[in-house]
Amino acid sequence: MQLATKFLGIKLENPLVLASGILGTTGASLASVAKSGAGAVTSKSVWLQRHPGHRNPTVLNLGGGNLINAVGLPHGGIEEARIEFANFRKLSQKPLFASIAASNLKEFGETAAAVAELKPDLIELNISCPNVASEFGQPFACSVNDAAAAVKIVKKQIGKIPLAVKLSPNVASIAEIARSVEAAGADAITAINTVGPGMVIDIETAAPILANKFGGLSGPAIRPLAVKAIFEIFQAVKIPIIGVGGVASGRDAIEFLEAGATLVGIGSAAKDGPEIFAEITREIAKFCERKKIKKVADLIGLAHRI
Repeated sequence: MQLATKFLGIKLENPLVLASGILGTTGASLASVAKSGAGAVTSKSVWLQRHPGHRNPTVLNLGGGNLINAVGLPHGGIEEARIEFANFRKLSQKPLFASIAASNLKEFGETAAAVAELKPDLIELNISCPNVASEFGQPFACSVNDAAAAVKIVKKQIGKIPLAVKLSPNVASIAEIARSVEAAGADAITAINTVGPGMVIDIETAAPILANKFGGLSGPAIRPLAVKAIFEIFQAVKIPIIGVGGVASGRDAIEFLEAGATLVGIGSAAKDGPEIFAEITREIAKFCERKKIKKVADLIGLAHRI
């Protein structure tokens, strides 16, 4: 069966993508994930200038593969991205997706222009991280108008590089936000970002465990929310979807594809090593062989035909 797929003209050997923020801190780590079986990799979110993120502790393992984190999108700025992207290109020929972050519309445009010069295969506009809301207010992804405005300013700066917009589940209607970014010129949608923010308290000290107090929830616990979001977005727009949120097995990835995703992002499940990509790929292939499905693309949106 055929696992290879195309996404906005980009050729991938399989539909699995490393999600932003996990194992994507350096060019070498991105290349290691690519070598281990990911069809494409996404960088951690790039800022124009150095962004320190939040102080430790920033991540708490809740068990069962679930995490709550308030890392705060730390990054060294565009110069760091220039070095690490170049290192990746020396080590791997697989597609590189560049996530970008910013605190305001003007900075989004400037960051997009700078990253576009590095020639990633796709730019992912991160307008939905809940962990920086305390710094910059409500995420752009929570407003129809703000989300569309961010897309418009970024599209003007990136030329022919495809743009995916990462949306938040923490809204009344993710389908409505999806329609707004599609109308503004987005080429694809990434859904979903972490859920929350949430909070965990150490009952012995009565103190919040995360230094930031609040953090985003990821892992298998959020997967049903991601499936619903993907299903609704698929019905609402015509542009393709990168589904993200709690995928840890071939069964999970197939569920995302059937809900309407074209590509499937792996995030928290990759924390223990990049071997997860080869495992999930094998499980997808076995499922398709058992069901006599000739190509993985035939799974996309299958739940909408039942």
